[in-house]
Amino acid sequence: MSSTTTADGLEPSQHTAATVAGFLYLFTMATAIFSEVFVRGRLIVPGDAVLTAQNIAASEQLFRIGIAVDLVTFASVAMLVWALYVVLSPVSRHLALLAAFLRLAETAVAAGAAVNAFFAVRLLSGDTYLEAFDAGQLEALARLFVTGQGFGLQIAFVFLGLGSAVYSWLWFESRYIPQELAAWGIFASLLLYLGALFVIVFPEPWRAAGYAWMAPMAIYEVGLGLWLLTRGIQLKRITDAPRPAAVGHA
Repeated sequence: MSSTTTADGLEPSQHTAATVAGFLYLFTMATAIFSEVFVRGRLIVPGDAVLTAQNIAASEQLFRIGIAVDLVTFASVAMLVWALYVVLSPVSRHLALLAAFLRLAETAVAAGAAVNAFFAVRLLSGDTYLEAFDAGQLEALARLFVTGQGFGLQIAFVFLGLGSAVYSWLWFESRYIPQELAAWGIFASLLLYLGALFVIVFPEPWRAAGYAWMAPMAIYEVGLGLWLLTRGIQLKRITDAPRPAAVGHA
């Protein structure tokens, strides 16, 4: 990293990377919502393998677009990890590396889970080699692979929550952003981490909660992204407490 610093004592590369990170936080949130809400949310019917299979077969192009957008999201998260490392490694290189490894593990798990979506769409393609299976079997298998992708995303959320918690702690310690925002990030990240674990162990109660337990994380990432884009980072030093005025002798 260059030894040149700006007037506020930060590296120019940190300011640039912070802007990139702000954009990527917002961009990955938008692409993730598109895939989850406007693609899978429209095509996948919980508890109904037949209707889910029919929806995917009838809107195969949309389903494939969803897969492609997922891959764009995962690649963008990898770039986000790089930007966050540039910004936060001066605070603690070891913790920044830990957070980067956790977020990259999240990305690897999520990308691997996306393979299940390819299997699902292939099972419903109508190719001749699939004639060995009857329609009901193909529909059930396609739904199984779609569910497999969902399970993979739950596992990815575990790594996302842990990695984001470490990043949020670094934001808090750095004072580059408001500490209130960083503290909210620690809370939201740990909630996501614990929520993902509870969904894996106790799926029914948490399924009823929908996406409510993910909402604090979404608020944090959007808020952080907007802050980094519009305000950037600042080096706020902790000033010494003012000394009491000297008392004159009578």
